[in-house]
Amino acid sequence: MEGSLIWILVVHILVIAYQGEVGASDRIQKNFQYNPKQPHRTAYHFQPSKNWMNDPNGPMYYKGIYHLFYQYNPYAAVWGNITWGHAVSHNLIDWIDLEHAVEPTEPYDINGCWSGSATILPGGNPVILYTGADFKNRQVQNLAEPKNPSDPYLEEWIKAKYNPLMTPINGIDPQFFRDPTTAWQGPDKRWRVVVGSQIDGHGTALLYRSKDFVTWTKSEKPLHFSNKTKMWECPDFYPVIVSRRNGLDTSVHSKNSKHVLKASFNDQDYYIIGTYNPETDKFIPDVDFMESYLKLRYDYGIFYASKTFYDSAKRRRILWGWVTEADDKIDDIKKGWSGLQSIPRSIVLDKNGKQLTQWPIKEIERLRRKEVNLQNKGIKGGTAFEITGITASQADVEVSFHLPNLHDAELIHPEKVDPKILCSEKNASTKGVIGPFGLMVLASKNLTERTAVFFRVFKSHDDKYAVLMCSDQTRSSLRKEVNKSSFGAFVDVDPKENISLRSLIDHSIVESFGGGGKTCITSRVYPELAVGQEAHLYVFNYGTKSVTISNLHGWSMGRAKIFPAHGRRMFPTPN
Repeated sequence: MEGSLIWILVVHILVIAYQGEVGASDRIQKNFQYNPKQPHRTAYHFQPSKNWMNDPNGPMYYKGIYHLFYQYNPYAAVWGNITWGHAVSHNLIDWIDLEHAVEPTEPYDINGCWSGSATILPGGNPVILYTGADFKNRQVQNLAEPKNPSDPYLEEWIKAKYNPLMTPINGIDPQFFRDPTTAWQGPDKRWRVVVGSQIDGHGTALLYRSKDFVTWTKSEKPLHFSNKTKMWECPDFYPVIVSRRNGLDTSVHSKNSKHVLKASFNDQDYYIIGTYNPETDKFIPDVDFMESYLKLRYDYGIFYASKTFYDSAKRRRILWGWVTEADDKIDDIKKGWSGLQSIPRSIVLDKNGKQLTQWPIKEIERLRRKEVNLQNKGIKGGTAFEITGITASQADVEVSFHLPNLHDAELIHPEKVDPKILCSEKNASTKGVIGPFGLMVLASKNLTERTAVFFRVFKSHDDKYAVLMCSDQTRSSLRKEVNKSSFGAFVDVDPKENISLRSLIDHSIVESFGGGGKTCITSRVYPELAVGQEAHLYVFNYGTKSVTISNLHGWSMGRAKIFPAHGRRMFPTPN
């Protein structure tokens, strides 16, 4: 522990020193300032300085340092030449982007080092399992180990001489065999790992076991499969617990724990919650994939190929997700970069035991600067007003609404409608009774451009209420070539109580959390007018019934510091 604290202190001191490095200060400071030539580049989301980035890989906490690996193309802003990028941080906000961790150099990964996960072994050393696209373009699973485990930055990785560890045999399609999870140990001390696959057209979580983490045997039965989905990419499997807000290590199992199985398909990250028996390796979901009208997802917007890890320092489980671009590939090439990582989210089982809740990690609040707040302000139907005093293009806004009159809510059968389609049909410009009400972000002064994140409240057939959350991008940009889809989902909250919304706004990304994080929607937008200081923020109510702002807090956000790889040269090599 003492060594970890020392290295955290070293990071703090040397980050400051690097900022002031003679001959580099001006260049570094420019990296931390808004660039009008790159109006859509983010200020506090992680992204490398250039080129393509996709899936988060192998996140972990090791010797006082957070590690994030990611799928990266070193040569262009389009997918290809996939390598494992590597960044480290002491607070999950400011990052040092290191040299590549794993590169396609061997016959078993020559066509790409694809997604995978990290596992901390009982002795405390980390290892990586990753998918390689081999010289025959088959997908195989490989192992990499740190060259120097005493180095908290884990700068050099060595591929195992016995790679590949798992190959697509016995009927496994070599094109559908990828993305190993973090491994966990059962009561028999054998390791388990899941690999995403598609068997007979069905999404499948193949289960492998090993005594030594080198020789792996496929289980006769998969951990789980679904005949209602196709290929499962980037699976994740981990325990959660009802009675505590803390996370659990991946190998932990208790009487009160449930397990989450996540799979990426249909360009979305779906999850199910169920009971796992570590003695038999049987997983029984409470509700299976695609069998409920809710169809639980981490995020109902642009969010894919996610990965969680257990943060042993703060006893929490943290979620990362890849946020793709929504503009044209030509635009990506022109601006020289593509892809973001979401803000890391703390993820827990909701107190109802039926779904997960997510919330931006506490550390992001360190970037809060100038603040505005409102209390108990009524908003009449058909009106909007501007929130001034903060930087609207780079902000964190939390608001809760009180609805004094629910009696005249419109009727709906939530189980019979697709909320995304409903949000498209009833966008922010379509008046209702109770709603739409919420925020208009990245808006131009005259509202020619605006992205609306809002709620509508309906009454269902059983005299209960249904709360719909939408993110409407139809007027987000004057540009015609960008994707302006609307997103939506229902929020499991009682509108007789306050309805809360939090939105993280960062130039071209809006991450929104409804109902305390029960429903999350991420959108990408590319305004032409509402950029930099020309962006505005509004609260609106276009329903016929008045609503009240119980509380609103908004902050300008500072910029995260992301140092390029050469910055690591200033850091000493640990003994």
